[in-house]
Amino acid sequence: MKIKRVAFLAVALGICLVAAPIFAHHGASVYDSTKLTTMKGTVTDFQFMNPHTEILFEVTGANGKVDKWTGEAPSLTTMYRLGWNKTLFKPGDQITFVGNLAKNGSHIMRLRKVVFPSGKETVMDRGEDYAE
Repeated sequence: MKIKRVAFLAVALGICLVAAPIFAHHGASVYDSTKLTTMKGTVTDFQFMNPHTEILFEVTGANGKVDKWTGEAPSLTTMYRLGWNKTLFKPGDQITFVGNLAKNGSHIMRLRKVVFPSGKETVMDRGEDYAE
């Protein structure tokens, strides 16, 4: 009887160890949360998907150089609740993006706000944005 109990506990522990990564989430630690950056860009692609909705856009610098960027928004479900859908952005749309840049210098922005040409804004607050 004692061997069965030990075997059961060993299997249960093994399952918990293997399943632990399923519950992990990367959070916002890769972004500089101390500073908001604003960029005006041209949409090249819009991916309305999980786990994060993404807007791919290009920004032309003062020197004329075009840089490709990715704006990461919350999940499809969250953005749908804010009124977004898969046809909201089209290539060529001129949008203003506000968010936190990646700490490693890559061209990825964690979106906090999007301003449409009409002036309409979508603010994307997340619970972890306010954690201390």
